[in-house]
Amino acid sequence: MRFILPFALSAAAVATPSGPETIDLIRLTEATRLAEAVRERAWPGWGKTPSPVLLVGPAQEFLVGFPRTPPGFTDAGYSSILRAPIRTRPRQLQPDLLATFPAFGPPSVIVVGRAEATKKNSTSWVLTILHEHFHQYQNEAPGYYAAVEGLGLSGGDQTGMWMLDYPFPYQDAKVAEQFAGVARLLGRALEEPGDATRREAWRAYADFLDGLSEKDRSYLSFQVWQEGVSRYVELRVAEIASRDYEPSLEFRALPDAQPFAAVAGEMRAAILRELANPDLPKRQRVSFYAFGAGLALLLDEDAPGWKSRYLNEKFFLETYRD
Repeated sequence: MRFILPFALSAAAVATPSGPETIDLIRLTEATRLAEAVRERAWPGWGKTPSPVLLVGPAQEFLVGFPRTPPGFTDAGYSSILRAPIRTRPRQLQPDLLATFPAFGPPSVIVVGRAEATKKNSTSWVLTILHEHFHQYQNEAPGYYAAVEGLGLSGGDQTGMWMLDYPFPYQDAKVAEQFAGVARLLGRALEEPGDATRREAWRAYADFLDGLSEKDRSYLSFQVWQEGVSRYVELRVAEIASRDYEPSLEFRALPDAQPFAAVAGEMRAAILRELANPDLPKRQRVSFYAFGAGLALLLDEDAPGWKSRYLNEKFFLETYRD
């Protein structure tokens, strides 16, 4: 069954001199439509999560859907299509930024550059918004920030930069070799259905975790839980959209828009390629995106109800098999 949400975008009607460019409004609107259409099917309970966005343009930043006006912003009107107020300020952030954090206090805000600045086509950009929106779901979970602090990994850093800069032993030859072995087993388990292959992959992952220090294990598990599962959700959204979602005419008319089916296929293939060709010393933290997505796909086979435990038993995906 394919469907269209009960409103259509008239770009000329919502583009204003003080607001985002028309093409950005089309993309943001498509992200909103897609989220409303598929997020509950991709992840039960996700649908109630607020989704404010800070769009970073070349000269201005546009805050969409935030519940108040932060200092330094001025009102730029209300978008009836996005069903949200738009506020603006001179650009302060990098135009290629992709992040989610409580920039102005809760709720968390998706901070994203335009598709052109982030080097993504329109379809991939929309899916990236959904990836970041899932981070908002994580951030909104009761006890999230206390649980993150409880990992003891921040070293007193209150900015959150430790999540990117933690000194995981990426360059340690033994760690890299063991990680590569687990990643390849995981990829094989996804491509060669069978209980024995999946059990072997889980055993190898457990052995790898046992060989890490307590802090390194916690960091890996946190990244797998946070970024890996978000990559998995991004894939699931793309796959659902490829079957049961009709993009708007305006979005389909964009010169760089691609069918969701094509993007979903490439996304799954990219995950499998990264698992088959791991390079921890080079990719470092980014290695954990495909790796965590692969573990989440295995959980779909081995523990179909694992999503119900995700927010209550944070950061250790391997425990969801019990």
